[in-house]
Amino acid sequence: MNLKEVYRVLNDIYQKELTNGRKRHIVFWYDEEGEFIDDVDELKLENVRIWKVTDHNLFATKFELEKKDTKSHFLLYANMPKPVPREDWLYDLYKIGYEFATDKITVIMRELGINDDGLRETFQSYKEFFNSRARFQSFQKYQVECYTEETIDLTVLAVLCKSPTNTLDDILRTLFTRYKDNDESARDRIRKYGDEEKFWWLVEKYHGYTLPDRSIRELLIFFMLTYLSEQNLDMKIPETWQKYVSRRPANIIVFMDQWMNHRLGRHVFNLLSNEISEVVRANHYAEQIDIKDIIHLDAFSIYDEKIIRYLAEQLTSGINHFEQYFDIIAARRKHHWYPEYRYEYEAVLHAVELLNYTEKWDYFIPEQSAGRMFQAYTNEYYVIDTAYRKFYTAYDRAEEKERLRQLRDKIENVYVNYFLEELALKWSGSIEHNHDMVWPLEGITQQKNFYRDWVHEYQENDERVFVIISDALRYEAAKELAEVLNNQRKAAAEITSIQSVLPSYTALGMASLLPYKHIEYSVDGRILVDGIDSTGITNRNDILQSVVPDSLAIQYKEVNNMSRSTLRETFQGKKVIYIYHNVIDARGDHAATEGEVFHAVEEAIDDISLLVNQLVNNLSASNILITADHGFIYQRDPLQRCHKLLRKPEASKLMSRRFSITEHNEAVEGTWTFPMDYILDQPEARFAIIPKGVHRFAVQGAGANYVHGGAMLQEIVVPVITFKNDRSKSQRNMVKKVDVKLTTPMRKITNMIIYLEFFQIEKVEEKRLPRRLKLYFIDDQGNRVSNENIIIADKSSSQAVERTYKEKFVFKSVYYDKRKTYYLVLEDEEEKMGNVYEQYSFTIDIPFSQK
Repeated sequence: MNLKEVYRVLNDIYQKELTNGRKRHIVFWYDEEGEFIDDVDELKLENVRIWKVTDHNLFATKFELEKKDTKSHFLLYANMPKPVPREDWLYDLYKIGYEFATDKITVIMRELGINDDGLRETFQSYKEFFNSRARFQSFQKYQVECYTEETIDLTVLAVLCKSPTNTLDDILRTLFTRYKDNDESARDRIRKYGDEEKFWWLVEKYHGYTLPDRSIRELLIFFMLTYLSEQNLDMKIPETWQKYVSRRPANIIVFMDQWMNHRLGRHVFNLLSNEISEVVRANHYAEQIDIKDIIHLDAFSIYDEKIIRYLAEQLTSGINHFEQYFDIIAARRKHHWYPEYRYEYEAVLHAVELLNYTEKWDYFIPEQSAGRMFQAYTNEYYVIDTAYRKFYTAYDRAEEKERLRQLRDKIENVYVNYFLEELALKWSGSIEHNHDMVWPLEGITQQKNFYRDWVHEYQENDERVFVIISDALRYEAAKELAEVLNNQRKAAAEITSIQSVLPSYTALGMASLLPYKHIEYSVDGRILVDGIDSTGITNRNDILQSVVPDSLAIQYKEVNNMSRSTLRETFQGKKVIYIYHNVIDARGDHAATEGEVFHAVEEAIDDISLLVNQLVNNLSASNILITADHGFIYQRDPLQRCHKLLRKPEASKLMSRRFSITEHNEAVEGTWTFPMDYILDQPEARFAIIPKGVHRFAVQGAGANYVHGGAMLQEIVVPVITFKNDRSKSQRNMVKKVDVKLTTPMRKITNMIIYLEFFQIEKVEEKRLPRRLKLYFIDDQGNRVSNENIIIADKSSSQAVERTYKEKFVFKSVYYDKRKTYYLVLEDEEEKMGNVYEQYSFTIDIPFSQK
């Protein structure tokens, strides 16, 4: 340090604010080598007395400072080594003053505010590290509260690794990440500027790693296999893995839990896990493990693959232990790899649901009257269509379909050859039991009266009503939509069913939803409502306004693109608003995209729920009706030849795969003929010829899997959702998640492993939603000290015992202060802001935890 630098540092010291009751600055300068002995007399420091200390004037120095001059700032220069405290006459003054030094280590310690000379040797061992000002500045940024030999070691390692914090856990995560990237630079810097032995000593101290191979790969194997072995203590670990299992697993369990569940770290973990899985031949050993032992294993993705393969094979083989399969999938939802295999699990789940329903009904649908059959579909049978739809929605998104191929074939076979055929047979019998063969069937609310039965009431009461018509939104999808709307906000959404017009196709269905006196089928095939062509938004707007002047017909896409101000301006003063949405039919009616129809259903549900929110939030909409023009039939595999009718009506005015409109009551084998005078008001007769069951007319061209227009329940059961926004102070329609509470009374922890019980207060039902919680312990500084557990509180059982959760907590092997408070945190993973749902205070008194 040159004289100029000496001036600068000394001036900085004397200009510091006086703290802790000090009235002046006393600075000690031990210059053992005498580098500045000739320069001291020339120093000119404003308002500072310079006093030379020797072996012979110690008493005089003490007398001068404590008796004669108690106000001046002092610089005490000593050309001698710094004495040890027990031999230092001036030690009491030294304790309240500062030490100025010119050697590198002392300067560093002084800048860090360290007065403990016992740490000098530790800093001296890192002399090469501190030769770089940049490394020193990085060291300072970690803001160590209490310097010890260990915190210095960790902070040096953190700087060299470029770790986000100076904890061993973050240092390890950083090194593992660099290993994944084949980046050896951090290891090289540790060898050059740090102390690699210290790193391995820390790993041994906190994680029990004693293997002679000191490589990051071996350490990774050690961590992963230790974690794996602790997930199922009853499982026999392969002999080749035994050496990789730590005798002190607690810290590893906590580390792995936090790493695997970290939003940014999980990707790195996944890549490394797959690599280590191959190294340790996890796939080979997985084949030797019983499925019951695998259910809770989570270190390697191979276990999820085996579980999915097992479930698919069991279902395909007809081993129908459905409750067991539900439990397995529910257990896997809490584990790390579930998101990567989500769609495969969901496909299996919906396959289980479909097969469970069919077995529950013993693959049999009883004969009933048409009215009873209609109601049976809306109450029960629709769930098969939902399970089939959701199976394919998930199956199509699964990355690896081969594991599910045979299960897919079984689901297709059960749905098409059992459910559709059985339903078609019994429904056909119900229709034919009506000897007059007329449409509509008696005792069922009709689509053709929609405006009169549903919309006109609001008009009479001078209330505004929005009518959302989604093309081909069939009943089962509308059931899901109603649940979404009910659980989305404080409102009431009720669904009922009406019988569609026949043929169940767009032109006639859309016309029947409008207000009208007369509907006609024109010579050129158009549907006229009171003489106006009902095709197109402009014509429908004219039809509405002819009955209700303050009305509007508009396309969903136009509404969706409007700003709030434009929305208000457009709908101001309007009493009846029809909004037309077309996603499902637009996708299904084209051969190139009909395979995407189930994904279109999901899109439709999302669109409409967002639209309802838009109308409520921006327009204060209170009354919304949601309906459709018709439903549809869809199956994934190509139709068999036996399902196609080769003979077609001879004088057809309009021909589709599922219907034909003619002027004559023509008898065609395999079809029904219904007069259309139930809705058409015109002198010329029109007849709808409908293939029985799920049969299609053999129309040229592709695209026979998605159809509508016929009389199957999936086509003619049309939903009507009545949505009423609730602005009252009543709690009746309030939506909230179910509450979960800790029920274990104990609040003192004395063991490294404990079990706690939690209770889901309410069952999941309408307006009471599931809650997903992450549970862990923290200290009073917010540092996590335990593993993490997941509770998915989604039980719908009325039995309290079935809504109880027992979770295992493993604590880090560190020092716990029994005088401090620790906290059990219940974090709601789905809440973006303020996600701490509940917090419980604990004391921890673990006598053998590591100090």
